Amino acid sequence: MNLKQSIEEIINQPEYEPMSVSDFQDALGLSSADSFRDLIKVLVELEQSGLIERTKTDRYQKKHSSKGHSKLIKGTLSQNKKGFAFLRPEDEDMEDIFIPPTKINRALDGDTVIVEIHQSKGEHKGKIEGEVKSIEKHSVTQVVGTYSEARHFGFVIPDDKSIMQDIFIPKGQSLGAVDGHKVLVQITKYADGSDNPEGHISAILGHKNDPGVDILSIIYQHGIEIEFPDEVLQEAEAVPDHIENTEIKGRHDLRDELTITIDGADAKDLDDAISVKKLANGNTQLTVSIADVSYYVTEDSALDKEAYDRATSVYLVDRVIPMIPHRLSNGICSLNPHVDRLTLSCRMEIDASGRVVKHEIFDSVIHSDYRMTYDAVNQIITEKDPNIREQYKEITPMLDLAQDLSNRLIQMRKRRGEIDFDISEAKVLVNEVGIPTDVQLRQRGEGERLIESFMLIANETVAEHFSKLNVPFIYRVHEQPKSDRLRQFFDFITNFG
Repeated sequence: MNLKQSIEEIINQPEYEPMSVSDFQDALGLSSADSFRDLIKVLVELEQSGLIERTKTDRYQKKHSSKGHSKLIKGTLSQNKKGFAFLRPEDEDMEDIFIPPTKINRALDGDTVIVEIHQSKGEHKGKIEGEVKSIEKHSVTQVVGTYSEARHFGFVIPDDKSIMQDIFIPKGQSLGAVDGHKVLVQITKYADGSDNPEGHISAILGHKNDPGVDILSIIYQHGIEIEFPDEVLQEAEAVPDHIENTEIKGRHDLRDELTITIDGADAKDLDDAISVKKLANGNTQLTVSIADVSYYVTEDSALDKEAYDRATSVYLVDRVIPMIPHRLSNGICSLNPHVDRLTLSCRMEIDASGRVVKHEIFDSVIHSDYRMTYDAVNQIITEKDPNIREQYKEITPMLDLAQDLSNRLIQMRKRRGEIDFDISEAKVLVNEVGIPTDVQLRQRGEGERLIESFMLIANETVAEHFSKLNVPFIYRVHEQPKSDRLRQFFDFITNFG
């Protein structure tokens, strides 16, 4: 029995439940790279033949036909700017369902809808498609767009091209907007039949050609809060801007150890620092310290709840909108030079092969000696610029040692099979009024690789530490690639022997 027949036998069993690629590997006892490649190839062939289909969770299930009957499915509408849409079913194992433009029936992107699925009778005869039968919940409550004025009313053309309908603005609801104004609209009535959604303008952001209005439009369009609530600001103001001696008690005091931060020249929130030294036994000691934000942002506080709601800092081309107020993110929670800061540290002893042979994780207090930029570090360790090395002669030996350690860690990961996707990125430069002036290649030099290597080994060490303790922990993982993408990759690398 060949591999394809073995897979078909598993799938055709009455008790078969959807299986992942790993499940098939285990069931068939496959362990080699060649057998894995063959498995992917067969699964793709079976999928293309219509015997199986891949679910959203990358499991393979028998393909069911909807011939002869219709079915109502609940899910979220995802609209394409070309006019058509897809339903993302609530059942995560179901595939997305195509909805042609004529079957969307005034629903908006993100709406929770009920869709009737059936077989297409038109150009795509035999394929499954859907029609929106009802809207259960509207997702879009406000829209950013450009105001267009008529004689007795106006329209707002949404910036978000997935919203295919203009918003009707009745007389007296325009807030004084004129043609070309970027505005924020609150929707007061949703489309019914042939009507457009209706709303009133709640804010005028400025004229579409004014400097900075484009960025402001993006902020409002995505519902990003610029200002913090008063309660959050009051809590932030109550946090001291310096450390008391009583706060250091119980922490490892690392203030006498040579410590630096390395970040981009325009970074304001410095959240990690490093210290590197050679040990008597020939190994290298690396200490990675991160700002102890949780000391100041306590659980269930207004600061904590606001940070939870925001989820992340937002980096725009001309500004950063932080998770917590700037007083904290750029102040007591930033590892600025020449001041004491409370931190969490991971100290690792690393041997010549790049293996961590010993580690500690502890609360600490540090005193950063230098705020270094990637450019300056690259001039020191790569270009060996004598003037820059003299300027930073106190830390030059440590940076040379850090580069050596970074290279060992990179080689260790290569031996482990890591692929380095060294992909170029663009950096947009803007002037003081937010107008783009240049697009430059974002350089990834030795300094950037050094910090990347140290953060990776620290994250691995902490993850392994808590895994061995067998306690609940949040891990950062990458999902397995889809099988058809793997097959394309295998076909591609085969050309290289």
